[in-house]
Amino acid sequence: MRSLRELQRGFTAAALFGDTAALSELGIVAGTLDAATRIGVYRNNVFGNYRQALAATYPVVRRLFGGASFDLAVEAFVRAHPSLHGDVNRYGGDMARFLSNYPPARERPYLADVARLEWAIDQANIAADAPALDLPALGAVPVDALGGLRFALHPSAQFVKSRYPVFRLWQANQSGDASEDHVAPNEGADLLLVRRAPDGVVIERLAPGEHAFLVALARSRRLDDAEQRGAAAESAFDLAVVLKRHVAAQTIVAFRAPSPLS
Repeated sequence: MRSLRELQRGFTAAALFGDTAALSELGIVAGTLDAATRIGVYRNNVFGNYRQALAATYPVVRRLFGGASFDLAVEAFVRAHPSLHGDVNRYGGDMARFLSNYPPARERPYLADVARLEWAIDQANIAADAPALDLPALGAVPVDALGGLRFALHPSAQFVKSRYPVFRLWQANQSGDASEDHVAPNEGADLLLVRRAPDGVVIERLAPGEHAFLVALARSRRLDDAEQRGAAAESAFDLAVVLKRHVAAQTIVAFRAPSPLS
């Protein structure tokens, strides 16, 4: 008798990949329909659910790529990256990496970065909340200890770096027909911060120094180290200005002082 795991693997092979050998081993009793037809109905329902869920997560990618091409990409993606989640609405984080190597998308190399932006928006929407930075506590830190602080960003904060103008592509395709022709892919690069504000998700363009600084903080770098990285990326980087702006915007929400042994 086959184990449950073997049955599940066989069903996946038959349903997603059309494996006829696996189908015959399942012993499906199909009634008036043959087993292949019955499993085909299931396959269509599965892919239909994935197409619907991923179209909701990646509406601009779908518009830029075209509906039929996007649907085919979804089927290839599902086969290459089977879901590890019970909730299909939390599935699809590998889409950008998939598109960067997907042959039909080669003529639109910016699609992968648009997907990164749309996934960042999706994740920012469902991220946890966080209280604002405790300014009195920060003010009590001795000046000579400030450089050793490590700051935390809001849980919704996501970064997107692209050599294409993905923010403009995204903006131009919020409604109506696909309009990438109005935004030339060589118009410039983007360094973006995606975060959730009280009134919804916000997308901001960052200066190079600002981007390097915030990414360093997100990676738990010390404040003095993050400042050096910001200055190295942009000579005009101003720590006080950037820190004040992102504390006020609640991009930066917490800090911790170094332990005595660090």
